[in-house]
Amino acid sequence: MPFQNLLIEHKGRIQYIVINRESKMNALNKVTIAELHTAFYDAFNNPEVGGIIITGAGQKAFVAGADISEFAGADAEAGGEVARQGQKLVFDMIENGNKPVIAAVNGFALGGGLELAMACHIRIASDNAKMGLPEVTLGLIPGYGGTQRLPKLVGKGRAMEMIMTADMISAAEACQYGLVNHVTDQENLLAKAEEILNKIMLRAPLAIASAIKAVNSGFKDGINGFETEIEEFSKRFATKDLQEGISAFLEKRKPDFKGE
Repeated sequence: MPFQNLLIEHKGRIQYIVINRESKMNALNKVTIAELHTAFYDAFNNPEVGGIIITGAGQKAFVAGADISEFAGADAEAGGEVARQGQKLVFDMIENGNKPVIAAVNGFALGGGLELAMACHIRIASDNAKMGLPEVTLGLIPGYGGTQRLPKLVGKGRAMEMIMTADMISAAEACQYGLVNHVTDQENLLAKAEEILNKIMLRAPLAIASAIKAVNSGFKDGINGFETEIEEFSKRFATKDLQEGISAFLEKRKPDFKGE
């Protein structure tokens, strides 16, 4: 289906989701959130897609935040619903998706933009990227999971400092903190994301989905991550991919996984 604020591109088994609001620094508005939900739902359920790269149009911004103009006049109930629906429809959906999602952070990733990147499984940043959660400068706090995901990635102390000062950090600092996995120049940003995703897509796709679920479970209250790991480990024994992996190992050849 055609999108108003997204560009969908395919490169082999990689699906690109490009937020295409360059004149608005790719800010997230309600339409974009709804379209991201549809695009990710389709990608996660499309057997031809092995992995997803999300990025922003242009060279200035990944996503410079939420569209603040939509907050004007909203009351507490409306504000809460914006955060709740965004979390449910997009951010939690990405984090718990069954396929790897890489954020290629080009330029500014602020507020909801950084929260979007943090919901992805891996983050690659261009060396001109700037990241931060500036919500307190507006009288708000992060509402799309920033207070929860940032401490898990960088630690409580650094997260507290970033959130309360609202300061931006550079790509180099983000890499040092563990917020991003790699930093490259802007010209090679997408190539680096593709390199990593292509390597992941050589592995057994059902095992990748299980790994995502098992890792995430260790960060969820009331869930025993070790038990989830055991459950997912055992499920893989019922797959043809495991038999192919074992055969390939014994025959000293590369496996040909089918996701079965």
